[in-house]
Amino acid sequence: MNRVAEGAAPRARTRLERADWLADALGLALGEPSSQPLSSRLYHTLREWIQAGRLTSGQRLPSTRQLARELGLGRNTLLAAFDQLLAEGFLATRHGAGTFVADLPFHHVQAPATDGVAPASPPRAGPPWLSSRGTALLAFCHSREGRYSAFVPGVPALDRFPHAEWQRLLRHHQRRMPLDWLDYQAQGGVPALREALADYLSLARSVRCRPEQILIVQGAQQGFELIVRLLSDSGDGVWLEEPGYHGAQACFMAAGLAMTPVPVDGEGMCIDGMSGPRQPRLIYVTPSHQYPSGATMSLARRLALLEVAERHGAWIVEDDYDSEFRYAERPIAALQGLVNDSRVIYVGTFSKVMYPGLRLGYLVLPEALVGPFRRANARLHREGQYAVQAAVAEFIARGHFSRHVRRMRDCYRRRQALLRKALAPARGLRLSDGQAGMHLVAWLDEPEHERILVENAAAQGILLSPLSSYYLNAPGRPGLVLGYAGTVEAEIERAGHWLAQAWCELADA
Repeated sequence: MNRVAEGAAPRARTRLERADWLADALGLALGEPSSQPLSSRLYHTLREWIQAGRLTSGQRLPSTRQLARELGLGRNTLLAAFDQLLAEGFLATRHGAGTFVADLPFHHVQAPATDGVAPASPPRAGPPWLSSRGTALLAFCHSREGRYSAFVPGVPALDRFPHAEWQRLLRHHQRRMPLDWLDYQAQGGVPALREALADYLSLARSVRCRPEQILIVQGAQQGFELIVRLLSDSGDGVWLEEPGYHGAQACFMAAGLAMTPVPVDGEGMCIDGMSGPRQPRLIYVTPSHQYPSGATMSLARRLALLEVAERHGAWIVEDDYDSEFRYAERPIAALQGLVNDSRVIYVGTFSKVMYPGLRLGYLVLPEALVGPFRRANARLHREGQYAVQAAVAEFIARGHFSRHVRRMRDCYRRRQALLRKALAPARGLRLSDGQAGMHLVAWLDEPEHERILVENAAAQGILLSPLSSYYLNAPGRPGLVLGYAGTVEAEIERAGHWLAQAWCELADA
């Protein structure tokens, strides 16, 4: 039986992806405060990664020239660190081939299992054809009628996706799919994909995980539902950001949880004063790029949140939905990787980086939750799409994934700049800083202005998502959520000019 068809892509291919993300990972490490010289920090960081097995024997490293360019450092700084590692035998050079991690005689130490994690608490207790819960759920179902040409949030640049290469990989794995993939599965996902994700998340997002801790699911929304079913009971408390993501709000409401909105400011979720009777069972947060405000949670807030979760015995649900797309600085390290044995469940998705129709996401689970989540997922949802998962694994291993992300960063940076230029004539229209992500927020002062702009834009085929609808507590702050990633350049100009003119007419009235 062909090993590639089994989903066990050669390990060497997966290692190719590590080199693509090494600059991002080093950027995160060097961004931490330190009094040590940069060359010394580079040396110690790379040596630690080699000893820990994050950089494995035989792996080719980018050239010092390339790393210096991507990190914005002098090449001599890189050469000093590399020369020291070469002298100590951690690296080796091959004439005409480059620099590689040496073939070392020791084995790296796996992270200890988190068997001491506390188990979940014991169980607790419209239209006439719908249940009251179903009626309430529909209030969160903001489905779009028809198609809009501009400003739909959360949609990537589908016109820039490498369809031809993806289709070749998909057809290959569908043709060579082993017979046992047609049966029910309970592995947690194709091993090759979990290995590729573990490599990527460890280096690019500083997530602490092994492949066995990753559970492949059919989208982030299914991941939320699993978390809610297994870790909470009806009536339990959940803290969530205000304003926040509709999908998470709907999931928590449908499960009968008591939702406590927590305000968001420029440093993300503000948990100061959140105490007393509002103790949470779950805490939902988007720390790297808060949705929809765009705030990044500060380190002080992150550490405080981890302490609050530990004190209350709560689980943090970290939704890292579009962390790859940062424009002014390196990607922010994940909350999950800040401490060992944390009470954080990391939720990721391919919907923003590849395309939403793929319906593929993943959870990174603490060790104690892996077995229960894998069994529950196999029972409630059934695992599937193994040929698709294998194709995604090879898409990552061959470097297509990292190249696509880099191209999309450039594309979204240009599209955001074009939107800002189109809206420049709109005097007094305040926009979010746009340091990351796939949308901007236009802050408004008058709820009536929000309503008028949303209604008039719909007649132009333009979707302006009202910011107030993202709040659980009414009335929410007025504004517009402007998705630019999935809108082609010509349409950004047309729709942006229309919005600027419509805003000026409102402001002058």
